[in-house]
Amino acid sequence: MGNTKQTGTAFAMLTLLGISHMLNDTLQSLISAIYPLLKDSLLLNFTQIGLITLVFQMASSVFQPVIGWITDKRPQPYSLPVGMSFTMGGILFLAFASGFAQVLIAVFFVGFGSSIFHPEASRLAYLASGGKHGLAQSIFQVGGNFGSSLGPLLALWVITPYGQQNIAWFSIVAFICIGVMLVISRWYKANLYRIKPKAKDGDVLSVSPYPRKTIIMAISILLVLIFSKYIYMASLSNFYMFYLIDKFGVDVHDAQLYLFAFLFAVAVGTVAGGPIGDRIGRKYVIWGSILGTAPFALAMPHVGLVGTCVLSIIIGLVLSSAFSAILVYAQELLPGKVGLIGGLFFGLAFGVAGIASAALGKVADETSIQHVYNICAYLPLIGLVAAFLPNTKKHKAA
Repeated sequence: MGNTKQTGTAFAMLTLLGISHMLNDTLQSLISAIYPLLKDSLLLNFTQIGLITLVFQMASSVFQPVIGWITDKRPQPYSLPVGMSFTMGGILFLAFASGFAQVLIAVFFVGFGSSIFHPEASRLAYLASGGKHGLAQSIFQVGGNFGSSLGPLLALWVITPYGQQNIAWFSIVAFICIGVMLVISRWYKANLYRIKPKAKDGDVLSVSPYPRKTIIMAISILLVLIFSKYIYMASLSNFYMFYLIDKFGVDVHDAQLYLFAFLFAVAVGTVAGGPIGDRIGRKYVIWGSILGTAPFALAMPHVGLVGTCVLSIIIGLVLSSAFSAILVYAQELLPGKVGLIGGLFFGLAFGVAGIASAALGKVADETSIQHVYNICAYLPLIGLVAAFLPNTKKHKAA
């Protein structure tokens, strides 16, 4: 009976959520895509590039678990367009930033907008799933990952040839996204009754079927895996262009195209993770995704330009399938805490990436960008700990 409530609206909402996630993450990914431009125009070093990412990612992460916890108790239907308004302000400020401090303020606002968006949007994807939580999260995630892949292309076409002030044109994207989010918010407000917990017959949905000890162990392992995945992803997303420029002498134009190829592969790989997890069990997707990246990551620092490109695409396809599976796995461990889990895991992912970028930038300044990739190549081996996750597949049919 619970599934019939969402029939007819689920895929409409998931599509709109995917579109809003795509537009949101397109704007987010512009920041890393214009790093070479900012580095040259503002005379920044790698440490400062890492600090920009740190501020951006911390603003995207620190507030998410808090927002998720608050909205679990009191859903906020119009939080999505409010968050995008912060992002739009940050994009406009970034377009006219003339110094390092101003860039930090601009990226803080962009990141803060993202921190408002993700917990509620993740909850909406869960609720619109009709029970196919992995599929729903994949649709939601692929929108974001596809948007992330568009950032370098748009930067290549609109910003790099004409200068930093052209970033302001992307406030139009933010304005369009606010319009899409208002449609979602109106539906959300009209359907609040669907998400309010029922005191009598709905308690089963908010009680975990697993012992406390199992939950703590599983969540801890998932957090370790997020740590591994997103430090490695930070090395690729934020420093990949510099690596290609430094090692192979490619120009910024070609480096942005190579970054697009990697990020597009991430978007494609995301589609597979959720549905496969629904079918065979999320533990196996998580394990295969992170540990399965290891051979390719270890090989990448030792091959030529074409090999690097091919391996980065394979890494993007394999590694990206993990996040939807991790998120839904955690939501199944703690039903009734969808916003908190969404905020915690999105927040941790962004926070880890930000801290890692600052640390990796410092390492790159003191050694070399190639040394960074030699170190990070070993991170996917941490995927071995996924073997200790309990198997939740048997609970799926409940």
